[in-house]
Amino acid sequence: VRLVPALAEGSPEVLRQLRVEWPAGSGGSALPGAVSALKAALGRSPWASACEREPGTAALPEGVVGKVRLKSFVEQQGLVGYDPNLDVLLVTEGMLRSLAELQQAVLQCLVSDPVALLPLTSQAEGQSSCCSIVHVVSCEEEFQQQQLDLLWRILDLGAHTALQKHLVCGPVKVINPSSPIGADQYFQLRKRQMYEASVMKYGELAQDEAWTEVIDTLTVAAIRFEMLSTAHRSQITLDLENSSISTKGTKSGAFVMYNCARLATLFDTFQQAVEQGKYPPLPPVSELNFSCLREEGEWLLLFNYLLPFPEVLQQAAQLPPPSKGIRITANTETVCKFLIQLSMDFSSYYNRVHVLGEPFPHLYDQMFARLQLLGAVRDVFHSALATLHLPPLSQI
Repeated sequence: VRLVPALAEGSPEVLRQLRVEWPAGSGGSALPGAVSALKAALGRSPWASACEREPGTAALPEGVVGKVRLKSFVEQQGLVGYDPNLDVLLVTEGMLRSLAELQQAVLQCLVSDPVALLPLTSQAEGQSSCCSIVHVVSCEEEFQQQQLDLLWRILDLGAHTALQKHLVCGPVKVINPSSPIGADQYFQLRKRQMYEASVMKYGELAQDEAWTEVIDTLTVAAIRFEMLSTAHRSQITLDLENSSISTKGTKSGAFVMYNCARLATLFDTFQQAVEQGKYPPLPPVSELNFSCLREEGEWLLLFNYLLPFPEVLQQAAQLPPPSKGIRITANTETVCKFLIQLSMDFSSYYNRVHVLGEPFPHLYDQMFARLQLLGAVRDVFHSALATLHLPPLSQI
């Protein structure tokens, strides 16, 4: 959320490394035609007029192609939530190009759903668009993005802009930066720190593709948790030297991934033992004896995490339906904090309890009940990580 406003413009490589899927227009030969269509729409709009320099005033900025009366449009349309200082906007070629790119990105999102391309009159008769437009923008650029939002509403003949909302992010500050740091340098710094932390914990790492993938995934997880564990409206302060990027720290994304991998290893070990004839296969749930679960940590996992998880998802992942005002919130910190606390309580339980016991029949009931419980915990890990677009690791 916080990285995207800066990254979307100039660093597709970092977006790829962070596994961020960001809508993009096709560009190329289609873009000039889209810009020309917007210029024509500007010339026809009742809210626009030609930009002429008045005698005795300064020269108009280069590239200005017209002006629109945003304040009048907002008042006439009854729109709420926009900055009251919005007034007359001088429209430039750059603005039209930005709008053309946004339009193409929306059309690409809609191309698989013809219903969403219908005019709003048809949608009002019972068919609705599946596409909501969310402007993810830094607080410093909120005013300019509202200008683009309104200009788009005025010029977009397809009326795809009816569901525009704004998700405004607070600033990201760095403690005592020796020099300005960009997204590329930030990613590479965290990746190097993750590698060094892993070497300290596991010894010298093999330089093969598997380890590279693990380090990359851990780095992405660490950065996502670093950015998303704080409410998006609040400021984040990064300490790039004394970092929370660690395999040991209990507040990091790496710690969450580590515990997810511990569960994968547990079930791999159990499955191998079953194939070797050491244990019988896990019976159906209906045949399990859950009264064998007597540890306090087992019931803590059930009542604090398994049962409330659907409510956590509903709080965090569901954007509000269209309503008055343009701002929305996305409570990503809810999922991050849930996963961190789950990891801490699961780790405490796992370090204390021996799940896979000796292969004696009188111990199977307890072992199977624990495996079923931890299988549900594993599913919660996977589902919660999926909301952050993070793949679970099978080993570290």
